[in-house]
Amino acid sequence: MVYDYSKLNGRIAEVCGSQAEFARRMEMSQHSVSHKLNNKVGFRQEEIETALCVLGISREQVSDYFFTKKVQVV
Repeated sequence: MVYDYSKLNGRIAEVCGSQAEFARRMEMSQHSVSHKLNNKVGFRQEEIETALCVLGISREQVSDYFFTKKVQVV
């Protein structure tokens, strides 16, 4: 499954200013965050929970940020 993280990336830029700062607040490496945002590795449930807190996202909005499927144009 490939997810569209464009809304999440926008929120990261808005709240943290950069992926590097987001990674720091998440207590993860920049490499790990990059892999997750590029669909190479999935987000674990506890990472999503932490990201919701870091980014001020409500549980009701979690699917908008983490589970929007990427549309494949053929």
